[in-house]
This record gives sequence, structure tokens and C-alpha cells, in this order.
Amino acid sequence: MQNKGLIKLFAFLFGLVSIYQLSFTFKANQIEEDAKLAAIERIPETEENYQDKRNEAEIRYLDSLKTSKVEVDGNLVPIKVYDLGVADYTYTDVQNNAMNLGLDLKGGINVILQISVKDILKGLASNSKDPVFNKALDDAEELQKDAQESYLQSFFRAWDAIKGDTKLASPDIFANRSLSEEIKFDMSDDEVKSIIETKIDESIVSAFEVLRKRIDKFGVTSPNIQRLGNSGRILLELPGAKDIERVKDLVTKTAQLQFWETYKTEEVLPYVLQVNQALVEANEAKEKASEEEEAQIEQDTTSSVIDDLTGQIESDSTDIEKINPLGIQSYGNGGPVVGVFLAKDREKVMAQLNDAKNRSLLPAEMRYVKFVWGIQQEESEYSELYAIKGNRDGVPQLSGAVITDARQDYDQLSRPAVSMQMNAKGAKIWEAMTKQAFETQGYIAIVLDDIVYSAPSVSNGPISGGNSQISGAFSLTEAIDLANVLRAGKLPASAEIVQAEEVGPSLGQEAIDSGMKSFLIALAFVVLWMVFYYGKAGIFADIALLLNILLIFGVLASLGAVLTLPGIAGIVLTIGISVDANVLIFERIREELAKGKPQKESIKDGFANALSSILDANITTGLTALILFVFGTGPIKGFATTLIIGILTSLFTAIFITRLLIDWWANRGGKLDFATAMTKGLFKNVNINFLRKRKIAYVISGVLIITSLGSLFTVGLDQGIDFVGGRTYLVRFAQEVSVEEVKSDLNDAFGSAEVKTIGGANQLKISTKYRVEDNSTEADEEVQAKLFEALVKYLPDGISYEEFLDGSGDKKIGKMFSSKVSPTIADDIKKSSVWAILGSLVVVFLYILFRFKRWQFSLGAVAAVFHDVLIVLGIFSLAWQFMPFSMEIDQAFIAAILTVIGYSLNDTVVVFDRIREFLNEHTSWEFGKTINASLNSTLSRTLNTSVTTLVVLLAMFTFGADSLRGLLFALIVGVIVGTYSSMFIATPLMYDTAKKGDAAESLKKKVKEEDEE
Repeated sequence: MQNKGLIKLFAFLFGLVSIYQLSFTFKANQIEEDAKLAAIERIPETEENYQDKRNEAEIRYLDSLKTSKVEVDGNLVPIKVYDLGVADYTYTDVQNNAMNLGLDLKGGINVILQISVKDILKGLASNSKDPVFNKALDDAEELQKDAQESYLQSFFRAWDAIKGDTKLASPDIFANRSLSEEIKFDMSDDEVKSIIETKIDESIVSAFEVLRKRIDKFGVTSPNIQRLGNSGRILLELPGAKDIERVKDLVTKTAQLQFWETYKTEEVLPYVLQVNQALVEANEAKEKASEEEEAQIEQDTTSSVIDDLTGQIESDSTDIEKINPLGIQSYGNGGPVVGVFLAKDREKVMAQLNDAKNRSLLPAEMRYVKFVWGIQQEESEYSELYAIKGNRDGVPQLSGAVITDARQDYDQLSRPAVSMQMNAKGAKIWEAMTKQAFETQGYIAIVLDDIVYSAPSVSNGPISGGNSQISGAFSLTEAIDLANVLRAGKLPASAEIVQAEEVGPSLGQEAIDSGMKSFLIALAFVVLWMVFYYGKAGIFADIALLLNILLIFGVLASLGAVLTLPGIAGIVLTIGISVDANVLIFERIREELAKGKPQKESIKDGFANALSSILDANITTGLTALILFVFGTGPIKGFATTLIIGILTSLFTAIFITRLLIDWWANRGGKLDFATAMTKGLFKNVNINFLRKRKIAYVISGVLIITSLGSLFTVGLDQGIDFVGGRTYLVRFAQEVSVEEVKSDLNDAFGSAEVKTIGGANQLKISTKYRVEDNSTEADEEVQAKLFEALVKYLPDGISYEEFLDGSGDKKIGKMFSSKVSPTIADDIKKSSVWAILGSLVVVFLYILFRFKRWQFSLGAVAAVFHDVLIVLGIFSLAWQFMPFSMEIDQAFIAAILTVIGYSLNDTVVVFDRIREFLNEHTSWEFGKTINASLNSTLSRTLNTSVTTLVVLLAMFTFGADSLRGLLFALIVGVIVGTYSSMFIATPLMYDTAKKGDAAESLKKKVKEEDEE
């Protein structure tokens, strides 16, 4: 092997980088564990709602690591939490580099929001009463039920069908006063459509920006928010979020953009100082009382010594609390900022300023003052406090609904600025507000969701006409963000949760524990099996395998990929199939040794001869994983990601690392038999006539397929909510419960419900379609309330509704998981799943046609895949009613089907590759003899790979998470059926179609010509 030094260097650096990346994950886990322990130590179980308080304390602890700074060489710098010797890192750095855990491993919420394009269209049309326009809106909703297009496309289709002589540029529709500068009366519908598409896109971008800012201030680690194509859907993942109801409220409420006049520093600062002084006096009174009490208690010598040692620290910390309990860092400079505070103290400061007792100190004319924080700058530990001029009703003089446009611009000095335009009503109010601000030299705050984004002054007199430019010390990014914020408030774009998944943190921890257990068991078996079967060579394969696992986790961490439960399944599956490349190589080396070749030559030829099969097998599996990645969402995408990474790292470690180790051993005179005393000569003299048995196999497969089709058409499949829509809950009880009794009670509550045992008899999966069409939070709340009422008699006495919802509390009883999918989303998932399967079959057919140049090979491979898929579906159809685990057809099942396709093709391609080789080597053999010899020569590899993969899957099935058992069962069946079909279906079918006429001779010539080239 050439370039050994380069490969060694690359492997060393690759491994080093992986260890470096993974070290951040271990450090992040350590810090989070410290935060948890600190919260437990600080808040005892005797306190009311101690669990919620601990969660808040944990978040504050982690936030303080992000925002607090220390003085170093006269400069304030963020706290360093991780020192690697050559570099040190802040907690933010550690978080950014650590591996992200998905929802199913960390708990939290995952939602898909649908921004209402219908609402946006109504807003753009100024809530037009035009009957044709409103009819088109209603028709578009009907079209959406069966369409794959966006709502806007459906609206345009509906409009074109009924518009008659009415035009989109009608003054009663889009050519209104608000859009007068962009849409003219003489425009065609196509011209107007283009403008509307742009406006809709701007509104969705604005809504996306508002959601992003809301999530940023929510305080979860590694949030993920992304727009899904042009559908108006936004994916939001918040791993670790504990207050689910708060999250729902946060993401569904309409953006509240408001304009308020502000007080100046000197008007409000006296009140802030009064509150601060009142706290000083209260603390002094408490301290005095405490001192009097302590004076009566005799202090022993030990405590005195401890006090002497720690007194200075206590004095330092309490002195600050004595003189400045609010933690005022600086005062405003006469502008709209009242003062600057530590970001970590915001809750405490706001609680004191809004305390009813303290607010009585305010002057009468300021009794409606509202305190709000300014936008929190990234990496800053400080927050600015503003005071806006509120009123009795809490209604601003001007709201964001009046803004018709806003965009990033530049002022006269070429600094980033923001230009905005208002409608006629807004322009009039804006002129009055700016006149007042100009005359009093005041400020106007731009407030979104109670956060001040800017508070500009008015320096050039009242602003008439509604056109304004906001300038200041903006960066370009800040100006763009402010423009998005201003646009977000101009239209009532409501958001509905059309798909949601909630996972309790304890369920996530159980998933991690079970995943690790199955992972270690599977790894141990594979390591021992390789040593048992291949001796010393197996040890080298194991070293390569362990490096492979390190690289998989390292790459995942480096890419910032999210590790999910199906992702762990993908890694475990990779362990099972990653040895396949080494098995192929070792079997070829054994063949060369059997021919009497020297060891070094056998090793060289074995690696060379196995390369084609390894590449073909892994490329076909990789193609199906790639399709799964493109069509999958959430955890399924995680499964595909780990599978793709695993395939690439497996190729590297098997082809290069194993070769380096074996060459090193051989060059120093070491002997390698690539077998042990028990496995030497195993399968050597096997001579099965596979083709003679093909008719029996056809009959067996025919019976299985007919039975499967019969069951599919009569019994059907247990379609999960991913495909039909609805709500699903996983509920855990303190004791075993009767499924039939629970189902009867739930049927009374919901009309109909499905109840299944998952894992133990004290854990039920409950699905219902009650109010399936209603995506509102009110409907979600109603379903959960009815669920609790129906189940309360099976729960411990005295359990509250809140405790039931927080099933991941200390008792771990109640709702552990919930999921919701709207019928529209379910229809989209079903269609994309079908396309994913069909797409993978087409891609594989074309690849095999390209590699083997004959359609007979492609036909045999694809027919075997169809055979495998139908049998897996049939077994699920026959068994789902009585199996003790969920066999729902959902996205995870589709992942399993595509993996079965990849695995089946992997097996088939290895056999086909050997057939192609034998056709060239043994030109005098009959075609049938060549086929049988190829199947027999690959039998050892086929069984070796299948056994290791099966044991790995069985380990996960037995010890892994309950939620993965359906997926794993499909994979187990798929591996068994796929191994059978590669030998008895794919190859015999290729033989039967190729032997007709001169196809067999033509195939031999084709292979010979290719090799000569």
C-alpha cells in the first residue's frame, strides 16, 4: 500500500480532532450536572413547587456562566470554564462545540408551525369584503387538504378558476392604499401574483425572525429553528425545554409591535434609587435581627476558625448586597435608558420595581409607568432598563399594524439605518407622536413582545406622510433585524402548531441509558466474534472498529449534528455492518492463501479483489441512506446522518487502517491465518446447488407474498398518527392497568381511542383523533384535560393535573410523551414516504445498471427488494394486533424499510460482483455452474455479516428503548428476508432472465471486454 505515512498522519489527526471535539461534550455534561446539583442543594424538597424552582435555578446557574465576566489584566472577559492547556474556553464555546442531543434523548419540545398565509393575504387586501376574493380563500383551504403545493399556490389556482372579470389589481383587493406604490390598477394578475409572492415571503421571514428572537431569550441550549421550504412552515426544536406550556404560548402568540413614548433617565431614576434604598433598609433590619439571635447562641471554637477563614469572602459578597441590592451598574445619561443592570438580575430587578408596595412610591402622574428591558446583546452580561409611558388600558398610541413596509437603508453619513412607511391612519398618529417628542426632546421606543429594540429621538421636527428613517449606532445586521421586526408587526400572521412532539426529560434519560446498554452489548459481541472467527486478524479489525466509532461520534460533534435515539440505532447498526468490509477482505485473503500464495501476496491480492465489492455494497446502502436524509425529518434525518457518516468512516477504517495494521504485523514476520482452529476450513468445501432449489424458493416466496398481500388488503396496517393525523400520549402508571378498562373509559371521553401496552404493563400508548382538525392550543388543552379526567382513577390518590402533565417529575408517573400531527401534515408525510421508497428503488436500479451493464442484474436486485418490502409489510399487517410492542407504520418504519432495501442490496451486490468476476475467470464453465460457484464462495461472508448484524439488532431490540422496538423488529425481519432473497430470489431471477437466448454468452463477452479495457 502506497502513502502509508500520509494515511497514518491523517488517521492520527482525524482521531485527535474527534477526541478534541468529544471532550467538549464531556465538559458540557459535567457543567450541566454541577448546575443540577447546585439547584438541588439550594432548594430543598420541602419548598412548594420545588421542581420548577430547581429548573429555574439550574437555568440561572448556566446563564450566569454565559454572561458573567471577570477582570483580567484590567479588562473584563467572559469566565473560562474549560482549559485545554493550549487554549481555554467559555461555557458558550463549550456548548457550541459539544454534541447536541435530540429531543428523544434530552426531553423538550419539537413543533412545526404553520404561519397563516390566509391571514397575511387578508391583511395585504386590507380585509377586503370582495366576494370573489373571499371565495378563493375558502376554496384554497379545500384544495390544501389534498395538495402538495403551498397555500398561496392553491389560492392562485382557486382565484383563476372563479375570477371572471375581477382582477387582483382591483382597488377593493390588492390595489389598495397600503400597496398603492407597488400595485397599480392596470397591472395584470400575473404581475400582481409576483408582487404578492414577494410580500408573503417577506412576512414569513419576519415571522421567522420574531420567533428566533423569542427563542433566543427562552434560555434553552442548542435550539434549532428553520424554515421548511416555501410552505410557510417553521420547524422549532427546543431540547431540554421543561416548561412546555410556556413554549407553546411563546411560539403561537401574534407578534405585538408597539410604539411608546418613554420617560427620561432623570424622571425615573429617583424611583429606582428609592426602591434600592428601601431594600438596603430592609436588609439592615433583617441583619440586625439575625445578629441579635446569633448573639444568644454560643459559638464553638471550630465554627469560629471557619468564620475567620471565610469571613473576608462573606464580607465582600454581602457589602455589595448591603449598599446596592438591585445591582445597579450605571445610570442612564439623560436619554431613554434609566440604568444598566446585570442580565442575570433582571427577574429580581423587575420583581422589585413592579412590587405593589414599592410602586406606591411613584408620583401620581407616573402610576402607569411600564418597565421593559432593551434587547439583550449577544455575549453581553448587561441589560438596559427603559421606562415607557403606559396608560390605564395598556394600549399604545400606535401599533405595528399601521406599518406597510420597512427595510434596511443607509443614512446621510452612510451608516446602516431603517426606513419604514405607515398607512394614512398611522401617519397621522405618528406625526402627533413625533411632534410631541420633538418639542419635549423625548424619545419613542419601538417595542416588540415587551423588548425595546430601539428608542430613537426626533431631531428634525414632526414627521409627516408616514415615511421615517430610524438611524443610530446600528450594525448592518442589527438594522436588518430591526427592519424584519417592524415588518413582522404590520400583518396579523397567526401561527398554528400543526405537528408537535413533547418528551419528558426522564424518558430521555431512560432512552440514553437503554441506548448505551444495547450499544455496549452489541459492541462486545462483535469484538469477540471477530476474534473468535478470524483470530489475530480479528483483533486488528476490532481496533479499526473502535477507531471507526470514535470517528463517527467525532464527526457528529464537529458537524453540529443532533444525536437522536434513531441516530444511536443507526450507529449500532453501523457496528453490525461495518465489519462487513473486513469480512469481505478477510474472506478474499483466505481464498488467496488456499491457492498456495505467500502471506504478503495473499494480503495484497485479497484487499485488491475485495475493493470492488466493498465499494458497490456501500454505495448502494449509502444511496438509500441519502434518500432517507433528503425525505426524512427530525429523528429520521438523524438516523440517516449517522448511517451515512458510519458508511464513510467504515470504508476508511476497513480499507486503510486494517491494512496498515495487517501489513505492520506481516512485515515484522508475524503469521496470520485469518482463522482459528474452530473456523479454519469452515464453508471451504460447501457445494450447494442453489439454482436447483430456486423453484422451491419461488413457491415459498410466492406463498409469503400472496399471504402478505391478502393481509394488507383485508387486515391492513396499523397506521400511526404520522400518516393519519391525531394526538398520541405515552402515560405511565404506578401499577399495572387493564388495557380494556382504560380503553372503555377513553372511548367514553373521546368517542374512540386506541390503547396499547408499551414496554411494561404500567405504560400505555394512547391515540385519539378527537378534534383532529383543530390545531389550536385550546384544543390541545381540552384533549389533555379529558385524558386526565378519564385516567385519574388509575393514578395515585391526590395527584394533580399539573403533576400528571409533568410526568417526568420525581414520581415519573403521568404523561411522559405526547405527539400531535394534523391531517394535512400527515398527508404530506405519507406522500413523501412513498416517494422516498420509489425514489430509492429507481436510483438503485440505475446504479446497478451502470455498474453491471445488463438489465438482468438490475431486475433481479429490484425484484428481491420488492419481495423483501412486501414480506416485511405483510408480517407487520399480520402481527400488529397481538405483538406486545407498537408496530405502527410511521416515519421510523419508513426508515426501517429503506434500511432493509439498502441491506438487501448490499448482500445482492456482493454476490453479483463475484458472478461478474467468475464469468471472466472461468470462461469455459457453464453459466449455471458459475452462478452456483459464486453463491457458494460468498456464503461465508453472507452468513458472517448477517449473524453479526442480527445479534446487534437483537441486543438493541431486547435492551433498547421501547419506542424503537417496531423499527428494530422491521430491521430484524428485513435482515433475515434480505439474506434469503439475495441467494434465492435476486440471483436466480437474474439467471432465469439472462439464460434465455444468447444473453448469458453476451454477458460473458461484456464482462471480458470491460476487463480488457
